[in-house]
Amino acid sequence: MLTFIVFLPALGALLLALIPREQVSLLRTVALVASLATFALAVGLFFSFYPAQGGMQFVEQASWIPALGISYKLGVDGISLLLVLLTTLLVPLLLWAPWERVENYKLFAAMILLLETAVIGVFLALDLVLFYVFWEAMLIPMYFLIGLWGGERRAYAAIKFFLYTMAASVLMLVAIIALYAASGLGTFDLIALQGTQLSRTLEFWLFLAFVAAFAVKVPIWPLHSWLPDAYAEAPFTGTILLSALMSKAGLYGLIRFGWTLFPNAATELAPWLLALALVGVIYGALIATVQRDLKRLIAYSSLSHLGLVAVGIFAFGTMSLTGSVIQMINHGVYIAALFLALAVLWERFARRDVNEFGGVMRFMPRFAALFLVFMLASVALPGTNGFVGEVLILLGTFITQYRVYAIIGASIAVLSAIYMLWMTQRVFHNPPNPELEPKARDLSIREVALLVPFVLLILWVGIYPKPLLERIEPSVEALRAQAQSRIELVRELDLGAATPANTMQIPTQTSEEEEEATTP
Repeated sequence: MLTFIVFLPALGALLLALIPREQVSLLRTVALVASLATFALAVGLFFSFYPAQGGMQFVEQASWIPALGISYKLGVDGISLLLVLLTTLLVPLLLWAPWERVENYKLFAAMILLLETAVIGVFLALDLVLFYVFWEAMLIPMYFLIGLWGGERRAYAAIKFFLYTMAASVLMLVAIIALYAASGLGTFDLIALQGTQLSRTLEFWLFLAFVAAFAVKVPIWPLHSWLPDAYAEAPFTGTILLSALMSKAGLYGLIRFGWTLFPNAATELAPWLLALALVGVIYGALIATVQRDLKRLIAYSSLSHLGLVAVGIFAFGTMSLTGSVIQMINHGVYIAALFLALAVLWERFARRDVNEFGGVMRFMPRFAALFLVFMLASVALPGTNGFVGEVLILLGTFITQYRVYAIIGASIAVLSAIYMLWMTQRVFHNPPNPELEPKARDLSIREVALLVPFVLLILWVGIYPKPLLERIEPSVEALRAQAQSRIELVRELDLGAATPANTMQIPTQTSEEEEEATTP
């Protein structure tokens, strides 16, 4: 089942290659059917998944390169399950969007489908080499999406994005090879390597190599400088894929590989990584506040929100990590909705400067109402999905030894309300720009049908997140228990770890706090 979910989009891209590029209608149909079929399989996986089981399910394994111990191994748990569902949901909506009018739609749709295969593969791969193959495969279609269909500075943005992520990924490849050699197991199987005992120094450097690759992809400050150019110059579809999906691959890597393979190094460096993530939250919010370009404003807001997700990951409490996982899903939903809303404005008015708008609510009331929901989810209004994840992250971090980080994170969360309300005021409620009215038209039925699913998801998760949380938390608890056992074992064997008095521990929670971990 997992193999079908991974490669069905790639099969759709292969079918597109057989269709003449002039038959745009047929190309759109084939691409949409392939993505919808993948989504249907992911929905079936969601309902077939056994929530109470914390380990991997639906595992598939076959020998790939036996001489090197490389296998084709896929599996899914509650963490990766929801990320796969998010990916398969967004792609058909993007392919159905009427605003992206591009030359050579055949190649454009093929790149989106190939990227979908690579992203899903990253979330499901349980072999380090297989994971790396999918990880690098994400770069190629995104490079073409930015370089061929981006804005005026698309070549610069595409090359900058490619070089940043490629350089960091090479570090991860070196670390994978070093881990393979140090383990002596003759395998790249993630589950088998999780029991490898490493010296303190080696674990420290391998962890940093993995973190560098993942932090660039998120991105986490200060490895973020590719973000404003790539987000601003990419076509809206590319920007959504970057912000809603590819950034989650980096966060997922921190959880799946950083904590399970190198728990001692992760625990020792957690305060420093928390500090960097928190700086990213502050920096992204402050820069977003002074932006005039709407696309860059949303891009920097995404940087700030992803920094908060990283805070929950590095705090590594049950509640904070559960909040980070569900917030990855929530962020993917409302950030995609916000960028789709900007695509509507660009399609109507061909402008992105916030000062060139005004009074849009009078011309487009349906659009203004939907945009308001997306904006409120972004500022974490209670009753929206953004609130659920954010409050779990902050509460979960507060009940660990990282209480100060939670207090700072909570206090600066108000910055997101400042720049989002400021932007909404200028675009929708300021005196109307007379140049806009001749071009203005409210949402069509198709456009409403495209945006309403985001509203429903925002409100559903905001009011009733239980179906998601009950699938996430058992996997989070299993992951934390495994990491804690590794730390205790290293302590007992004295393999270069610090003395117990000087060694940090993974945050623990009281029984009452554990019972409340699923209650936002």
